[in-house]
Amino acid sequence: MSGGDTEMLADDSAPRGRTALRARTALRGRGGAAGARPARRPAAVRRRGGFLAGPPGENRLRRLYEQARRTWDRPLTAYYLILGSALLITVLGLVMVYSASMIKALELSLPASYFFRKQFVAAVIGTALLLAASRMPAKLHRALAYPLLAVTVFLMVLVQIPGIGVAIGGNQNWISLGGPFMLQPSEFGKLALVLWGADLLARKQDKRLLTQWKHMLVPLVPVAFLLLGLIMLGGDMGTAILLTAILFGLLWLAGAPTRLFAGVLGFAAFVGFVLIGNNANRMSRLACTGATDLGPKGECWQAVHGIYALASGGLFGSGLGASVEKWGQLPEPHTDFIFAITGEELGLAGTLSVLALFAALGYAGIRVAGRTEDPFVRYAAGGVTTWITAQAVVNIGAVLGLLPIAGVPLPLFSYGGSSLLPTMFAVGLLIAFAREDPAAKAALAMRRTVLGKRAGVRWKTMRRRVKKRPSGER
Repeated sequence: MSGGDTEMLADDSAPRGRTALRARTALRGRGGAAGARPARRPAAVRRRGGFLAGPPGENRLRRLYEQARRTWDRPLTAYYLILGSALLITVLGLVMVYSASMIKALELSLPASYFFRKQFVAAVIGTALLLAASRMPAKLHRALAYPLLAVTVFLMVLVQIPGIGVAIGGNQNWISLGGPFMLQPSEFGKLALVLWGADLLARKQDKRLLTQWKHMLVPLVPVAFLLLGLIMLGGDMGTAILLTAILFGLLWLAGAPTRLFAGVLGFAAFVGFVLIGNNANRMSRLACTGATDLGPKGECWQAVHGIYALASGGLFGSGLGASVEKWGQLPEPHTDFIFAITGEELGLAGTLSVLALFAALGYAGIRVAGRTEDPFVRYAAGGVTTWITAQAVVNIGAVLGLLPIAGVPLPLFSYGGSSLLPTMFAVGLLIAFAREDPAAKAALAMRRTVLGKRAGVRWKTMRRRVKKRPSGER
């Protein structure tokens, strides 16, 4: 190699050497070794997606929380919660009715599946009512309000006519339909009050009349008191309590002032105490609240044995069908106290599952009522949610010994077709209202479009797989 070439290489490598020297000097100035990579930020201060990232476990929990929140806020969440929780409660109720009623049926010289078969028939009819109500528009529901109220009042009047009304357990609230089938019109009074009250308040809100207390109370409160009077003539205090709860729920949703609300509540409480004080049976039920002793004459037998059933269940219960209290110890094991049998056979896990299902149904109903801009939907959804939630609280509270025994069934769960049919129709109302939400409508339409496209692609794919035969081939 010549001297000129050597001099040229030296001149060419000089800038590179100076660049490398400056880079090493800069790294040493930052505290890093020559050729080392820049130090990364600690995990606690690194940013991911705009948030400070913490330890790996915390990041995982945060991602799960964000995913659960996004899932919870989806438009169809309320729709699936209402449909899923109601169907699960009904199916589990059928299982428990069969288990709790077998011994009672055998005591009456009936087939062991007698009560289950009747409840199953009612569940099938109720499912048809649920599907029909879920497909009906709000206008049709409003059109049914007045006819349903008129028919219910007429039937409740017929109950009080001797020879037509039937007394069961000291309460005359039944009409015989022939054979083993009975009808309790007061159960349909709850649905009638919800639909009629929601339609009435919606009309008055459209006319801006709810700012006046007279329009808020009249005729809602007088009609509700008419229904309450007809129910109390038959002696059914439990249904009267639930009807009062529905009335208060509608007034609360309508924005009743605190003084007005407190006045109506105080008057209802006064009437209730008078009715309870004048009836020895109701006074004994009130005295047995929270009792742990049977009493000198066994007046607290049902309340105490309900606690025994729950206490003997333990964590996971004695097993389905293995209840001891249903063998004549606990009265009404398949109706008012079916929750106690559930606790004995399925344990704490079973009772908490039932409570969780009712909580999910109640939350979904509140969500439907809170997100709509239609006043009728808001009042009707709030009334149905108040009805189902209050009835579940009254029944479960009585079984737990926290409330007096009111004689009301657990909605969708206890035996009784007269209670199951209007309740399932009310659940269909909630499903219809959840479907009518604009965001839910768009999500359902998009889902149908996607499913239609997928079905079309599969059909075309299947058609392509078929090989055409030549025209002369046999």
